[in-house]
Amino acid sequence: MAVGLVSNTAFGDLGRGDRYSGAQWATRSPVLGQHGMAATAVPLATQVAIDILKKGGSAVDAAIAANATLGLMEPVSNGIGGDLFAIVWDPKTRKLYGYNSSGRAPKGRSLEQMVDKIKALDAKLGVPYQPHIPKYGSLAITVPGTVDGWGALHDKFGKLPLKDDLAPAIAYAQNGFPVTQLIAMYWKANMATFDRAGAMIEEHDNARHTYLVNGKTPTEGEIFRNPDLAHALGLIAKGGRDVYYKGDIAHRIDAYFKRIGGDLRYEDFAAHHGEWVDPLGVNYRGYDVYELPPNSQGAAVLQMLQILKGYDLKKMGAGTADTLTAMLEAKRLTFEDLAKWYADPAFAHVPMKELLSDRYADMRRKLIDLAKANPNVGPGDPRLGQGDTTYFCTADKDGMMVSIIQSNYRGMGSGLVADGLGFMFQDRGELYSLDPKAANVYAPGKRPFQTIIPGFVMKDGQPFMAFGLMGGDMQPQGHVQVLTDIIDFGMNVQEAGDAARWYHHGGSEVTGEPPTANIVEMESGFDSAVRAELERRGYTVKPGTGAFGGYQAIQWDAKSRVYWGGSEMRKDGMAIGY
Repeated sequence: MAVGLVSNTAFGDLGRGDRYSGAQWATRSPVLGQHGMAATAVPLATQVAIDILKKGGSAVDAAIAANATLGLMEPVSNGIGGDLFAIVWDPKTRKLYGYNSSGRAPKGRSLEQMVDKIKALDAKLGVPYQPHIPKYGSLAITVPGTVDGWGALHDKFGKLPLKDDLAPAIAYAQNGFPVTQLIAMYWKANMATFDRAGAMIEEHDNARHTYLVNGKTPTEGEIFRNPDLAHALGLIAKGGRDVYYKGDIAHRIDAYFKRIGGDLRYEDFAAHHGEWVDPLGVNYRGYDVYELPPNSQGAAVLQMLQILKGYDLKKMGAGTADTLTAMLEAKRLTFEDLAKWYADPAFAHVPMKELLSDRYADMRRKLIDLAKANPNVGPGDPRLGQGDTTYFCTADKDGMMVSIIQSNYRGMGSGLVADGLGFMFQDRGELYSLDPKAANVYAPGKRPFQTIIPGFVMKDGQPFMAFGLMGGDMQPQGHVQVLTDIIDFGMNVQEAGDAARWYHHGGSEVTGEPPTANIVEMESGFDSAVRAELERRGYTVKPGTGAFGGYQAIQWDAKSRVYWGGSEMRKDGMAIGY
């Protein structure tokens, strides 16, 4: 067994040491730097970003370099087969820019054809028809948007040639790198899941060829190489985003899907375009918090904050039953709206102005009783009668800050790897609904509901923090928890990431399935008496299963002109400043 993979019980009663400054439960102090900062889920990717900054690259160059490296080193979460969302603070124009790179469903497959294919697949698997898009295989794949995102961000904010940004990832893909602890664990679990998926995945040999070493997943500390990905990144370095969507890579993808019976075609890639979008914002206790609009779920963070503004959380106390009840009920109410209203705005009207209004928040807040869980949560009408992913961030010497998130959706993705390209396609399309009346119903050329959300905070007209927290529907919940930890409870950027988290699941689903149980998973840092009180109030409280996200953040101290970095202890990564 590799060093680091031994069970915690092997150490007997030996526990962690003591800290002599800051919160005793925090893992470390924040990282500080005057000239630049990067925080990612893999230390080598963070170092790559810092190297790019020192070479004269912008925060966007550093983010692209880090993302390419993460796609190689953390394939359990992201890669160029997935989508990307970003928020950029540009100190020259003193403006926030948002980019949504997310891709669309095949133009040649109708809703009726999708349902027929799911029925045929379920029959092949020997299971009753379920009105849900499969977790894996080609039916869940939408056009990947990441490389388009790189192109758009680089064209607007890049300083170095794209080939310089991609060179470190290409070198690591060719020469190899040591796999980190948590990623090794997820890698093994993902490949085992693909083996169990059977006929759901049309072709599995390419994934095995790409991601196994001598027939096994790499262990912690083992050197892994991906020459096919090095070749693909090399093509992008020379030809830019168009080689992926209109050139050699697009033609290879087209041939692959034709070979395995998938529906995506060259024309779907050639037609792909992301879009610059204006971030949405609300003011929370003097801090302007920004997220991206639908098809992202970012506005759920803002809805929750709007509701929580009506409570004095600081007086109620961090981690108390009343504070947690207020937050849990705000989450439940918001996610009912999310399930009903959030979708691709090109296909459905999303009443976002009304959903984020003070009037609507006041109306929803009246449904909360801090003494007990609301048993009748449902979506509101904001019209009021007229209502597995990787996050990383970078900052440079000029003051540019980038908040960026990139994902294959469910773990490594669909299980499908095109011939000779070295990356797996996302399975984001699983998140469409099949209900013809739903806002998020599947349609040709439509973008699915997206879970990935970068966050950004401004204070008094100055950038305050680029931050994010990866992990499906944990993301809005996690954003709110770290924001309240910093704004309401006065934690620093690292302590906010280390603080115990809760994760609520249950209620209506954006995919249209029936509501599920009202369950709260809680980490061990919460008091047992608080857990018992939440049970008494009507929640089903369970120990955490690890689905608490992965946080990174960079905070800007405008007075001292210093960056403060925080990195998730639950992941393998780190923040570095200089």
